[in-house]
Amino acid sequence: MDYISAAQAAKKWGVSVQRVQLLCKQERVKGVVRFGHTYLIPQDAEKPKDARIKSGKYIELKNKTKDGDKR
Repeated sequence: MDYISAAQAAKKWGVSVQRVQLLCKQERVKGVVRFGHTYLIPQDAEKPKDARIKSGKYIELKNKTKDGDKR
């Protein structure tokens, strides 16, 4: 299996090197190997999907906590 560096993955995925390192640290990249201080990413690894909430449901939760916290 061929591996690429975090810098190469960042260029391939269009994100920063720090973002790739964070994704590796969070174990969101499949097949990543840690070699010393370097992450080795499989050449055919796909960029993880964006895990942010896009439905807007978190806004409802945030508003409920504000309403229940009246002083």
